[in-house]
Formats: sequence, C-alpha cells, structure tokens
Amino acid sequence: MQSRHYTDDEQRLARLAKALGHPARIAIVRFLAAQESCFFGDIHEVLPISKATVSQHLKELRDAGLIQGEIHPPKVRYCINRENWDLARRLFADLFRECADKHGCCD
Repeated sequence: MQSRHYTDDEQRLARLAKALGHPARIAIVRFLAAQESCFFGDIHEVLPISKATVSQHLKELRDAGLIQGEIHPPKVRYCINRENWDLARRLFADLFRECADKHGCCD
C-alpha cells in the first residue's frame, strides 16, 4: 500500500485548522484582531479563561504562527501575525472554493 504524501499547503492548513479548533482560541484571535495595535497585558484578565488555560492556548496559536508574542517585563505583547494570517486566509479560501466548485452526489 502506497502512502499519500501531503503537500506543504495541506500540512499547513491542517496545522492552522488544529490551532483554530478550540472556541477559546477563536475568542483569543478575535480579541487580538479587534485591537488597533498589539495588546500589552494579560489576556486572562479580559477573557473568562484561567491564566494556565490561556497560556496553553496562546502557545498553540504561536506554534501555528497565527499570533506573535514578545516578553516585555512584566507584560507580554501579543499581536496577530499578519503575514501568516494572510496565508491562512488564502489556504482556507482555496479549500472552500475547491469544495464549492465541485458538483457531486450531495447536491
């Protein structure tokens, strides 16, 4: 049996989807996207999520490249990673467009 090799875009899209696969992460991304500049502060003070849980979700979003975080003691600066966000938008749009363009048995 031959294994399928996934394209770089398929692997990236899966990683992004996983990172966005929790409602708390969606809330964090929405909060950061609504900011006019990078957010300096503790997100757990703004969202109804414990500090430990926020840290885990921020790590997942950072690892996927959707957000950036820099330590500026005593706070951390969080921003949407615009370059990767644009890539994510393109990858998801391409996927949804490809699926919408196909007509099959489910019509």
